Amino acid sequence: MPPAAITLLTDFGTADGYVAELKGVLVSLAPGAPLVDLSHDIPPQDIAMARLTVARYWRRFPVGTVHVVVVDPGVGTTRAAIAIASEGRLLVGPDNGVLSPALFSIDARVVQLPIDDTASATFHGRDVFAPVAARLACGAPLEQIGEPYAGAVRLRTPPPRRDAHGLLHGEVLTLDRFGNIITNLMTRDASGMVKICGRAARLVRTYGEASPGELVALVGSSGFVEIAVREGSAAQLLGVERGAVVVLSGAP
Repeated sequence: MPPAAITLLTDFGTADGYVAELKGVLVSLAPGAPLVDLSHDIPPQDIAMARLTVARYWRRFPVGTVHVVVVDPGVGTTRAAIAIASEGRLLVGPDNGVLSPALFSIDARVVQLPIDDTASATFHGRDVFAPVAARLACGAPLEQIGEPYAGAVRLRTPPPRRDAHGLLHGEVLTLDRFGNIITNLMTRDASGMVKICGRAARLVRTYGEASPGELVALVGSSGFVEIAVREGSAAQLLGVERGAVVVLSGAP
């Protein structure tokens, strides 16, 4: 059987040779494994963005896929290195919450990876995660590469809260490259208003329902309410940051 596909999500960027070193290990130890670059543009050390990104894609790939996630501000410290088997997929990375989406499945199994003394204290992606990913892609059982581990960090998206007046209070989770503001609000209603930074955005179903330059809100592909400017940037318009309060009225 050929090796399974290996996906890569990092904050390395592509200007330096870090991604190349990672791939060099993978193609050497798992020749023929398809390597899929998901993104190397996660903002540096942005664990929250990495976690939300993993949540979007990890189940979209076929059973057997190995997902490598290297957003690791604690590299070289006492934070654990882990591998997870969950819903038929395998994930490898630091135990800092980036792999949380796979930990909530009922069948999730986790092992802690050994870190050799020869591993660089600043590049576990190359020296720890890539070799393990290659072994898993070639069929090694999870239990052969580490010891069972029960202490994995589990981060959750905070739920919104409803006040006594029926208004739903949430927060900004992240900003995407289009300048859309992703919140933790969820609704099935295509009517109502979202208030943020003293501005009100009406809920629409598609961008096409908004006028050019109009601030609107809509349910994005992740299922969360997003605030957007048609043909513009809501993040730039509002100068908003992660954690800012958003309020939804008219939700069911």
